[in-house]
Amino acid sequence: MKNDMLGREPSLPGNGLDQVEIQLLLGQISLDKGDFAHAFEMFAVAAQSGQPRALNMLGRVYERGWGVERSVARALDYFEAAAQGGDGWADFNIADLYLAGDGVPRNVERAYEHYLRAARRGVAKALNMLGLMHEKDLPGGPDPDGARLFFEAAAQGGDCWACLNMGRLCLDGNDMQAAARWFERSLPLGFAQYWLALERVLADADNAVFQNILIEARRRRMASEGGTANRERAGCPPPSQVWSRQRYLEMASKACPQNIR
Repeated sequence: MKNDMLGREPSLPGNGLDQVEIQLLLGQISLDKGDFAHAFEMFAVAAQSGQPRALNMLGRVYERGWGVERSVARALDYFEAAAQGGDGWADFNIADLYLAGDGVPRNVERAYEHYLRAARRGVAKALNMLGLMHEKDLPGGPDPDGARLFFEAAAQGGDCWACLNMGRLCLDGNDMQAAARWFERSLPLGFAQYWLALERVLADADNAVFQNILIEARRRRMASEGGTANRERAGCPPPSQVWSRQRYLEMASKACPQNIR
């Protein structure tokens, strides 16, 4: 979710936020609290502005059925409108639908295309998904070298799942020290669902370094208050996922130079 395209409300004095940003913030807070009806109300009001970010969030609640009857068709309409306005997370959400065949015919090529668009628009998580596709979902067969490039680009962009995938590849190559570095790097980027996944990956590890990472992942998960998982897939990254755009573009260009600009 990125920039505004259509009629923004005037900024309120003193707080630096306009009306639509406030509505989106209130909607996200309601999601985190599990008050889906109020979240839907806030996103529906915000979407009346026509801003791509708001349109994407309204699509997201329709996709998930948060406070409204689930409708993939309506979700896709809002995602496509948001993507046309330049919203990278809308492209990501469209790609997810086509990759899963969720409410639409499964279409790997269209999914790949929209993940690429999302990556061009700064969504590091899209690069991780491209890496997974290069591992197993490309029509021409697996491309492990390409997968690694995409995973590394996404990890450099601050995506915790990509760090996990890099660590997994290092484990497969029996490079325990490199794997530990990637797992450690992922810890501050994660959220409850991610830390649980990392715990499962490391559950049988007997290496002392992995044990320390496992303990820290469990501590972070138990200390978390919830809600971040909704934010992570609602259409915007968690606040901890902040990266250098220059570094992101450098790694993304290395992964797919013909597509990333």
